[in-house]
Amino acid sequence: MLITLSGLPGSGTSTVARMVAADLGLEHLDGGTVFRGLARERGMSLSDFAREAEGDDAIDRALDDRLTQRARKGDVLVESRLAGWLVTGDSLDALRIWIECDEVERARRVAGRDHHDPDEALATNREREASERLRYQRYYGIDLADRSIYDLVLDSSEAAPDHLVALVVEAARAR
Repeated sequence: MLITLSGLPGSGTSTVARMVAADLGLEHLDGGTVFRGLARERGMSLSDFAREAEGDDAIDRALDDRLTQRARKGDVLVESRLAGWLVTGDSLDALRIWIECDEVERARRVAGRDHHDPDEALATNREREASERLRYQRYYGIDLADRSIYDLVLDSSEAAPDHLVALVVEAARAR
């Protein structure tokens, strides 16, 4: 079984992904954690590293190649902004999920997680998302606002993680 889970920062993808992977006995591969780790390894902030990635497509391509290679083996939940697009481009059979969430709620969550002021988190989210939109359009021709490839689009603005997990697990078992 192959599942992809995508969404913008603070939408709840990590929480839902961990819980779904545990429920279904799948490995959880988190592209965001890998990207943040690469930034730390270079001693850079996430926004500085993202800006560097805007001019060096090798950063995104190396990460995406690793995620796709693992996805080909199956029995994994791949969590990354582009996971659904990556498996679609590679013609892999997968359950592709996108999690939506109100921008202010996402900023509140990120602020709590990263110990930032909510206004600062909102500004950082906007900057990061603009950088990613630019990179993904330039490198892959992907419009992140296009949800047409997803089998399931959920909204976590008010829904509890348990509810979202139940919907994903149900959809996975129905496949």
